[in-house]
Amino acid sequence: MDFNDTPEEAAFRKEAAEWLDANAERLPPGKRRQGGLDRDDLLPAAKAWQAKKADSGWACITWPKEYGGRGAPSIHSVIFGQEEAKYDVPPYMFGIGQGMLGPTIMAHGTDEQKERYIEPLLRADEVWCQLFSEPAAGSDLAGLRTTAVKDGDDWIVNGQKIWTTGAHYSDFGMIVTRTDPTAKKHAGITYFIVDMKSPGIEVKPIIQINGAKDFNEVFFTDVRIPDSLRVGAVNDGWRGAITTLMNERASIGSGGGMGVGISDLLRIARETEWRGRPAIEESAVRDRIADFYWKLKGLEYTGYRAQTSLSRGQTPGPENSIGKMVGAPLRQEMAAFAMELLGVAGAATGADAPLSGAFQASWLGSPGLRLAGGTDEILRNIVAERVLGLPGEIRVDKDQAFQDIPTGSGR
Repeated sequence: MDFNDTPEEAAFRKEAAEWLDANAERLPPGKRRQGGLDRDDLLPAAKAWQAKKADSGWACITWPKEYGGRGAPSIHSVIFGQEEAKYDVPPYMFGIGQGMLGPTIMAHGTDEQKERYIEPLLRADEVWCQLFSEPAAGSDLAGLRTTAVKDGDDWIVNGQKIWTTGAHYSDFGMIVTRTDPTAKKHAGITYFIVDMKSPGIEVKPIIQINGAKDFNEVFFTDVRIPDSLRVGAVNDGWRGAITTLMNERASIGSGGGMGVGISDLLRIARETEWRGRPAIEESAVRDRIADFYWKLKGLEYTGYRAQTSLSRGQTPGPENSIGKMVGAPLRQEMAAFAMELLGVAGAATGADAPLSGAFQASWLGSPGLRLAGGTDEILRNIVAERVLGLPGEIRVDKDQAFQDIPTGSGR
């Protein structure tokens, strides 16, 4: 593991910092970046910032040059993210399109699709969502039941998707559908681009327990999608879905960051009184904070391992899955402990709460993070089977025709 930049990486970091200094305001000590429950209110500012980066060559820097990127190694994207985090800029809201769907179109799309969609996606002139999860499929994407039936030069789509991030402000989406129910479960699936303003699409925001509206239900009723928007071959959509999911794992990585960290927890412990003295003086409190500290350090050094692999031009191993598998529950545990320390004040939210309610927001938002990009259980299976080499989970429906798989309705 190497903690230092190579000379080339150091030069890139300096170049990035100089551009950011000239185009953004550095965050004062202790101030947090822009945020809020209604992220769509921040969309115009986020799009303007993304366009500015694109105009100067700092958007999607790992994308090939022919698609507007720099063709830079992945470590450069990590470095730019580290530097950008020091500035008061809008939140990044385009990871689904730029981190997952753009690369899928590059890998499986037609020349016409690449020509039409890649540049607006790079600049965030058009925002994308990922239409994968379904109510009846759970974590089993291949269990999807949204259908697409060929009708002349179009496909008619009926069904429902759920937990679709940003669908309420997206221009386009990528959707996986069932096109051949007589094929095996992972076959008979076709991948499409869909215009989110198409007739027959209804988007219903899901209001989360913290008041946020990031996720949505999306209903499709006789929605027509031209065959020209099909990505890949008919009934070969699982290949494109896997490409998207592989890029999703890399995009999520360590679980989206901790949001609030050990220094915030220490501050609360010092400022909160227990039995007439600061909570930090209680041995049980110190022990719990120490436990959080070494777990956070483990995540940090695991992240460094991934960065070292990227720096050497290698593909990281299980670091991304481990980071999310450990980091997302840890975030929730830390927030719960901070709220316990605060007592009655732990129930308060908003600007008047301690630390402006940062731990409360983290606790309320953590369940969604533990679901997004693979549940805790799915990630444990990945690590068990693909890292530790343990026997795979029994899958009795793998070789059955999809229409013959029993369902809860008694079929």
